[in-house]
Formats: sequence, structure tokens, C-alpha cells
Amino acid sequence: QVQLVESGGGLVQAGGSLRLSCAASGTYFRINSMGWYRQALGEQRELVALIGMGGTTNYADSVKGRFTISRDSAKDTVSLQMNSLKPEDTGVYYCNVQAQAQWRSLSRSNYWGQGTQVTVSS
Repeated sequence: QVQLVESGGGLVQAGGSLRLSCAASGTYFRINSMGWYRQALGEQRELVALIGMGGTTNYADSVKGRFTISRDSAKDTVSLQMNSLKPEDTGVYYCNVQAQAQWRSLSRSNYWGQGTQVTVSS
């Protein structure tokens, strides 16, 4: 079981920056991947950025060059540095974690944070 606590959302003007953080806690063996998704009003949830165990990252095309995802394995936290924000970045951002419950387990489970609002004004 994994609990996620998100922070860093807020209101900024276009061109500004925000940094989102997510801390995982609970009972698990290891975090395999951590990432951020977002959902705008009336839209489907989409992947923003993902980072795997080896540090491999994936970004949505719309945020490449502007957002940077990083991970602190020792603390089981993930951060998303968002620069040059645009109004279309507005939405609720959700932290996502894929965790392995036990060392011998073959299954992986996904966990979601409650979401943090990011609003970018023009």
C-alpha cells in the first residue's frame, strides 16, 4: 500500500515557473517508476512526464524542453520542474507511482495522488 502526498501547485502567469513534488510512503518493497499526469476541464487525463528506475524519462511532446522530471530514490520522491508555463498547461496534476509490494512479487500496482491544481493565466 502506497500513499502519495503532492505539493507545489498554484497560480502563475504565462512564462512563469512552478515546481511540483510528490512523496511516497507506506508498505512496499520498491518504487519502479514515478510520474505526473494532468487533466484539464472536460479533457482526458494525459501523461506529462515519467521516470523509471534507471533514470529513463519520457515527456509529452507539448512539454519537452520546458518541463524536467527528477527522482530522489533515497526519499521516494519525484519532482516536476515546470518552466515557461503556458495557459494550456492549466489542469489538475496527479502524481502516479508504480510499486512492487514485495521482493518476490511479480505484480506491480499503480497508485495515484489526490491531485494538485495548476493554473496559468495569460
